[in-house]
Amino acid sequence: MKMIIGGVEEAGRGPVIGPMVIAIAVINEEDEFKLKALGVKDSKLLTPSQRERLYNEIKDLCEYELIKVGPEEIDNAVNSKDTNLNWLEADKAVILINKLRPDKVILDCPSTNLREYKKYIQSKLEYQPKLVVEHKADVKYAIVGAASILAKVCRDKEIKKLKAKYKVDFGSGYPSDPLTVEFTKRYYDKYPFFRQSWETWQKAKKLGGQRKLEDF
Repeated sequence: MKMIIGGVEEAGRGPVIGPMVIAIAVINEEDEFKLKALGVKDSKLLTPSQRERLYNEIKDLCEYELIKVGPEEIDNAVNSKDTNLNWLEADKAVILINKLRPDKVILDCPSTNLREYKKYIQSKLEYQPKLVVEHKADVKYAIVGAASILAKVCRDKEIKKLKAKYKVDFGSGYPSDPLTVEFTKRYYDKYPFFRQSWETWQKAKKLGGQRKLEDF
């Protein structure tokens, strides 16, 4: 009997700018070797041009779905008493799994508590696939690597769109990027694409507020 397997992964969980993208890739288990043969692996281990090439090949081989989660929804989850970023990611994963309904799903787990994360997802699904919830699943499983590439390329495209729309260059959007940090300090209150719950933005706002007081 053929088994349909799915991999779920996100990109853009950590940036202070732009969306997080969550992807599911689904393939017949006996065809997963084709992904490995293409060189599919964790997107972080690939160059942008390798990811672009693989993105198109993965779309030919797999069924897939993507969800973009904007800064406002992320902030609402981070600031909520009832949920957090892990559960927000889990809720989006559930939507993707329910949509494509693979027999077996492998998820890269953002939580330190694998058992709780698995239990949470199981409780929300409309059916009961075999669930594999692991850390570094994108490194271990080609189908999760495929999802990570889809999510990463989609996130990169969204970043390019933001830069083109607002005619700005804020770097990668990650707090580790000096260009992003400097841009956030200068323009924290000028653009709608910041995650305001992030420490980088909070610090910029605090500094900006102090500067404004000094103007008087």
